[in-house]
Amino acid sequence: MKNQETVLLTPGEMAAADRAAIAAGRSGAELMQNAGAAVARAVQARWPRQRVAVLCGPGNNGGDGFVAARHLAAANWPVTVALLGDRRALKGDAAHHAALWQGDVAPMGPDVLEDADIVVDAIFGAGLARPVEGVAADTLRAAARRGLPVCAVDMPSGVDGATGEVHGYAAPAACTVTFFRKKPGHLLLPGRALCGDLILADIGIPPSVLDGIRPAAHENTPAAWLDGFPWPRLEAHKYARGHAVVLGGEVMTGAARLSALAAARVGAGLVTVAAPASAWPIYAAALTGIMVLPIAGADAAAAGQPAQSFAQLLADPRKNAIALGPGAGVSAATRSQVLAALATGRAVVLDADALTAFADAPDALFDAIRGPCVLTPHEGEFGRLFGAGGDKLTRARRAAARSGAVVLLKGADTVIAAPDGQAAINANAPPDLATGGSGDVLTGMIAGLLAQGMAPFDAACAAAWMHGAAAARHGPGLIAEDLPGLLPSVLKRLKRGLTHGA
Repeated sequence: MKNQETVLLTPGEMAAADRAAIAAGRSGAELMQNAGAAVARAVQARWPRQRVAVLCGPGNNGGDGFVAARHLAAANWPVTVALLGDRRALKGDAAHHAALWQGDVAPMGPDVLEDADIVVDAIFGAGLARPVEGVAADTLRAAARRGLPVCAVDMPSGVDGATGEVHGYAAPAACTVTFFRKKPGHLLLPGRALCGDLILADIGIPPSVLDGIRPAAHENTPAAWLDGFPWPRLEAHKYARGHAVVLGGEVMTGAARLSALAAARVGAGLVTVAAPASAWPIYAAALTGIMVLPIAGADAAAAGQPAQSFAQLLADPRKNAIALGPGAGVSAATRSQVLAALATGRAVVLDADALTAFADAPDALFDAIRGPCVLTPHEGEFGRLFGAGGDKLTRARRAAARSGAVVLLKGADTVIAAPDGQAAINANAPPDLATGGSGDVLTGMIAGLLAQGMAPFDAACAAAWMHGAAAARHGPGLIAEDLPGLLPSVLKRLKRGLTHGA
């Protein structure tokens, strides 16, 4: 992993980190003490002194809750502790810290919230093994119904730390305190929407434990790819910065124009739109710094345009990155153009219609992938190619392995997966990106980075993050046409090394 600070640990990997820390000399009781103390600090920092109900589960998450209760009580906060199950059934470090709690322990139930102003949810953590139901669910529902602010320990109870999926019921938290490293479920929906503000606490686990775990997922931030970003060199010229080709459609001409502008803005030295001859005047009139070449089709002769085939246009080896799909149309022609692009062995980005054109024969697409390739489906396009089933991270990884391409599965929780299992989750995309054409801009950005020599996985990660950062800079009222013009300010901040925020 390029940056240990951004790695994401599954619950199983987090358990391995705990074991490695204990083997290195930390005690489990010490780690639990530090975790619970971090929760208490988070509560004190966020709210004024009020009545707190600490809901403890039967495992280590409950042990963290007992520690938090003890620290809050020591700071003169009124604390009520409720336990799911029998106190005598607690084991190990959880039993140790429960024994240090000197106050009463009530049985779990909605009535323990009667006088509460704040709830600490320490029932189940990231490694949830069963649905939250019964009295635990009833109590959490009562908290949500009353609008009580919740501080979740590690993960809102009911949210799977590996997938972000909800098992049974989960109450939304105002904040979530997790430990050592984030989990995929903190970034994947719906878990991300239930966590509230995420606080990452250091509890004394040495980073060296990651050497033996080798996590394969990370949060997508510039720290993972900025060192290899293709900034222009002093001696560079336009041909050294790559030549991206964007396939244009005959009817939906705006999509390819957005992709082409984005490829140019992100740094490609040259960009060409390969346009159907009949639509050539539209593209040529709208684009100035971008070349527009007519390509032959059934309409070429009627339009009176000298045109070459798409394959002939690609014969120039300097055209080193090709983007197909936005506005192309779902047709046999699009399918043959995709196959022609893939046959070059050069870097290819496939989106939208270039993917849907293979819905009835996905293996024909996958078998043709011979070089660097990025697929950028939304959920509908993904389902048509790969089917349904499984959590988002698993589905993206399986798709990448099956296709032999990097797969960028779009959404507010975009997942980028490589065929070798490496994956990144992008979490900086604002809701304003839910507007027509924004995906076409992303496709062009990836193509522009590929043209400059960036590796497919890194290019997809960098484009996804910059796409979100540009949208965040604009805010409400964003339309896709705004995005290319926002990229220079994002690039400037990146070049100055300001890698957090937009």
